[in-house]
Amino acid sequence: MSFKVLKPGVQATLQAAPRSGTRHLGVPASGPADGLSMALANRLVGNPSDACAIEMPFGLVSLEASANCAIAFAGAPAEIELAGNKAPMHRTLYIHAGETVSVGAAEVGARIYMAVSGGFLADDFLGSTSTCLPAMFGGLRGRALQAGDCLGTGEQEPSFDGLETPENMLQAFTHAFALRCVDGPDAELIPGWETGQDYEATRRADRTGIEISGSWPPLTDAGLKPSAPVFPGTVQLTPSGNAFVLLPDSQTTGGYPHILQVIRADRHLLGQIRPGDRVHFLKRTPDEAATDLRRKTAYFRDWLPDLSF
Repeated sequence: MSFKVLKPGVQATLQAAPRSGTRHLGVPASGPADGLSMALANRLVGNPSDACAIEMPFGLVSLEASANCAIAFAGAPAEIELAGNKAPMHRTLYIHAGETVSVGAAEVGARIYMAVSGGFLADDFLGSTSTCLPAMFGGLRGRALQAGDCLGTGEQEPSFDGLETPENMLQAFTHAFALRCVDGPDAELIPGWETGQDYEATRRADRTGIEISGSWPPLTDAGLKPSAPVFPGTVQLTPSGNAFVLLPDSQTTGGYPHILQVIRADRHLLGQIRPGDRVHFLKRTPDEAATDLRRKTAYFRDWLPDLSF
């Protein structure tokens, strides 16, 4: 079966498991900006956590189904309309051939995920079907969805009992984010910097990263250094005086000072930051970061046993 894209939204893409073992080749990981929300949507239709789903920045997507199937939505809160009727997020939904499902604008948060039973079919590149927009590979011909696209799906379950995300698994969406971080390799370039200050996400944001403005301290040198490895969650301080937090489609090396690294347990939060949102950075030691990851993984284990942050 397939879905026809009626309204593509703003850079909606197909995302699945990130690429692994390719950064030494200069290939970004890609994958969902908010892996937890994608996993929650997939769980409701019987898929693995990293099955290929649609990532919709700010919503505003409409699709038409060619056959009956189970679908689900998770992530930033938005109004869902199925066959002309309002439908809930975080619950298994059933769409029939010829019916349309529409996603309204995200009310808070930045990305909504749509999963379908069997997962969406997409182009595999280096072991992943995730779209990498800067390099134009994976997903659907390496690009964002367009009106008229037909999205194939995997084999459907013959029957599927409806599910609802447990209330204690739901994320709280606000316009303020507290991001736990460890020191980056260049943290000594901002001596005396203290956590707890207010920062703000600017309009410069996409799947490569988010610019964060605020009272960042001046660098102790010119801020230029040889390029070094960077990763999703890397916080770089740029010559503009603002920081840039890297997301899944970001480059694999960078020359700006790597002052902080968002811990793995909090990296999914980066995918929900939108322009104007407030950001706080909280310092953790490496041991504390490892403990935070174990605790968060254990918290979701019963509902999402295969989830990897």
